[in-house]
Order: sequence, then structure tokens, then C-alpha cells
Amino acid sequence: MKRRAFLTGSAAAAAAPAVLAPLAAAGGVAAPAIASGRMEWRMVTSWPKGLPGVGTGAERLARRIGEMTDGRLTVKVFAAGELVPALQCFDAVANGTAEMAHDAAYYHLSKSEGCAFFTAFPFGLTANELDAWVQHGGAQELWDALYAPFGLKPFLAGNTGTQMFGWFRKEIRSVADLRGLKIRTPGNNGRILARLGATVVNVPGGEIYGNLQSGALDAAEWVGPFNDLALGFYQVAPYYYSPGVQEPGAGLQLTVSKAKYEALPADLRTVIAQAAQAENNDMLAEYTARNGAALATLVRQHGVRLRRLPEDVLTALGGAANEVLNEIHGAGDPLTRRIIESYVRFRAEVVPWSRVGEFTLEQARLLDIPHALRD
Repeated sequence: MKRRAFLTGSAAAAAAPAVLAPLAAAGGVAAPAIASGRMEWRMVTSWPKGLPGVGTGAERLARRIGEMTDGRLTVKVFAAGELVPALQCFDAVANGTAEMAHDAAYYHLSKSEGCAFFTAFPFGLTANELDAWVQHGGAQELWDALYAPFGLKPFLAGNTGTQMFGWFRKEIRSVADLRGLKIRTPGNNGRILARLGATVVNVPGGEIYGNLQSGALDAAEWVGPFNDLALGFYQVAPYYYSPGVQEPGAGLQLTVSKAKYEALPADLRTVIAQAAQAENNDMLAEYTARNGAALATLVRQHGVRLRRLPEDVLTALGGAANEVLNEIHGAGDPLTRRIIESYVRFRAEVVPWSRVGEFTLEQARLLDIPHALRD
């Protein structure tokens, strides 16, 4: 649940062909175009092509970099599967197949358990709190240290806001209904649900519908109404559950080849950082603007049965989340432990204000006091 911090001079342009030629020869991947002091970089993503929000946000980020550099650096975007599989973006940048990637850090727990905290941890930080932790709570420095051994530089570059808990083919009335349930969910939420008896399957977003339709999945968590409507999950799973405690504010990442990034002139490094920051803000605003209308469409036009998780399920999820958190911390390497300790400490500092500020405001708005203009 967290992270952040953030294109071509003649020296970099001269060096690039020598570096990229062996890769292109070995793997058949075309080297970035370099002409008249201009460069084209490749951005791989985990998202289906044209998917609203996360997918179009990655495309918008690429356009923004090109526009802000006046074409000195352009970025070609590859959807999931076009250059590398959806869940291999991290490796693609680390091994030089691409210069950039847009995905979620918690897809890469095999690299480090610390990755999860820069996307989301169940019952953790909201989008605003995650931004605050990364920008003003020391998390960017920890994130940089985590990715440096892989030759990567990370930036926060999007947020979906609070998500939904997911789509279910049958109703969830108690913890007992989770036992044996085949559910798609990534990261630590999978571990938590497994403790409660669920069978966890992790497939890319583009494969969820088919697995629900075939019965290979009984339930799936993706994002929220804006994305879920576009992917048609309501056609194969009628129950839609909140709250999305597994991802209170899911941060997305732009990862950049650290060597390529550091070889750029200072102004182009600044552009990448500012473009990532702009997309981080823009994507959250888009989800906030679109989720309400999408939810209304799902319920009113498609008959989706909107449900809230029962209290005993929420309590069980919370208890299991704390157990998983402590296990990861106890088994972690020193840097992972520092990341978790920073995260937990920051959460303890910001939650009291969130309760007094936004939470009490939301309670007041439950009175349904309208903003209605008089004729």
C-alpha cells in the first residue's frame, strides 16, 4: 500500500546502440529508436489493451512524457502480452527488454515481501495516506533501496482509490462460506483468505472473466466499478461485495531502468518524476469521477446485488491480516523489516486524524443532506 519520488543527451544517445545491440540480436527485440537526439523507450504494462483507468492511465503517462519533452523522449506502450506476459513487467525492465513498466508492486512478492507495501496491505493506508507515506514519510527512500539491487528506479504513478472486495457467484453470509471458495486475488490478501479456508488463484485481469464463466473461479477481486463494468464480471458473478479492505488505496508503479534513468540529463529525469506524479493524481481523480456512475449502471441496469461483508467476516479478515503482517516482519530481511516498521508507524500516526477528519465527515454525509439547487 504505498510509494513515490521522481530524457536524452548526446552521451546517452551515443552509448545506447552499443548497449542495446546485443539484446536485440539475441532476443529479436528492436532497440529503441534514436534519431536527431531523440529517443523512443518501451513501456510494458500488466493491463489489457485500452482498459479504462489503469490501462489508459499508462498510455496517458507515456503521452505526457513525450509532450513534456517536446518529443526528445517518446514512450511506446505495450499492453499485457504484447511484449511480455502481464506479470513479468518487473523482470522486463530489469533485464533490458523494456526501459519502463507500469504495474503494481505487489505482483512481485517473489522479489521481496517489501514490495507489497508500496501497493496495498489489507486494512492499511488509503490513497491519500499512501501518497503521504511515500512523499513525506520516508518511504520513497526505502523503496529506492529495495529496487536498487534489481537496477530499477520506482515511482508512484497511479492509484485506483478504495477498491471493492470482489465478485462472488454465491452470497457470503459468514466466514464458513469462504471455506473451499476458489477466488482470484493477489498478494497478501490471498494469504489472508487462504487462512480462512479459501483456495486462492492468481490470474491476470484479462483472464478473470473466462475463469468465472467456466467455474474455475467462484469469486474474483479486480478493482472497482469503473474497471469491473468494462470487463463484464456482472454477467458471470451476481454478488458484488464491499468494503475493499484488501486494498484501501492501491498504488500503481512506474519502474524505470535505473541506469537509463541516471544517464539522462537532469531536466529529463525531472520530467519523468513530474509525469509520474501527475498521473498518480490524475488516475485517482478519474476513478473518483467514474466509479459512482459505473456502480449505478451495474445495480440499475444489470441487476448486480450489492452487498456488505458481514461483521464476522471483516473481523476474521482483520485478525488474519495482523497475523500475516507479523509473520512477514518476523521472517523478513533487515530492509523488509524497516519498510514494515515505517508503514505501521506511519499508519498509527495518520489514522487518528483520518478518523476525526474524513471519517466523521462521511458519517455526517450519511444523513443524506442534499446539495439541491432551488429553481
